[in-house]
Amino acid sequence: MCGLDSTSVISGSRSDHWNSTLANQTLKALWLEHSDPATQEKQYSATVAALIGIGPKDELESMMAAQLIAAHNAAMECYRRAMIGEQSFEGRRENLAQANKLSRTYATLLEALNRHRGKGQQKVTVEHVHVHSGGQAVVGVVEAPGGGDRAKSEDQPHAKQIAHAPEPPLPSPDAGRDALPIAAMPNGRCRMHGGLSPGAPKGNRDAFKHGRYTAEADARRRELAALLRSMRDFARPCEND
Repeated sequence: MCGLDSTSVISGSRSDHWNSTLANQTLKALWLEHSDPATQEKQYSATVAALIGIGPKDELESMMAAQLIAAHNAAMECYRRAMIGEQSFEGRRENLAQANKLSRTYATLLEALNRHRGKGQQKVTVEHVHVHSGGQAVVGVVEAPGGGDRAKSEDQPHAKQIAHAPEPPLPSPDAGRDALPIAAMPNGRCRMHGGLSPGAPKGNRDAFKHGRYTAEADARRRELAALLRSMRDFARPCEND
């Protein structure tokens, strides 16, 4: 007998037999040994409310929903038993181990239900990917070596200019040093580094030396040499006497 009545909200099926069977299986998985009739009635109502809350849309979802409720109830019972004080260490450890397994089973069932409903799918959209001659394209998450936030090449205008700059013609083997290709591009930027190439700074500041080879050090050494010579000239008459 097939029909659509209020029991369809429990399992999402059009079959009354399936709806009642699934509901009975879920209720029989409850732990009712220490529950009085009033408590049992509350447990029954809560279980049916849980099935309705999960809202299965078909028979497959209803089976996963029933197993979710059963795994949850069994895990909580194992946790309860692990908290009993009058038991051995081995008994507590076994109850906690079973509760851990049931909790992982619950998480696996929940993931399967979400994946069945389409919640676990990820959509990746790729737009405007241009690969020039000799280049390669990578689609995905690319992290810079060493971690951290690095500046992306898209944020550097000169990076695109370097990547797509025309290659200079190679000199012939017979050409001299002056025939080597220049490093500057038509826009005035360096082909290797992307920065402006205005040439060497005025004033010959790059030729400034430091340490013992500065102009001050040379002048000091000359003064000391002249002083030593004058001292030697002054000492010679005394040696002759």
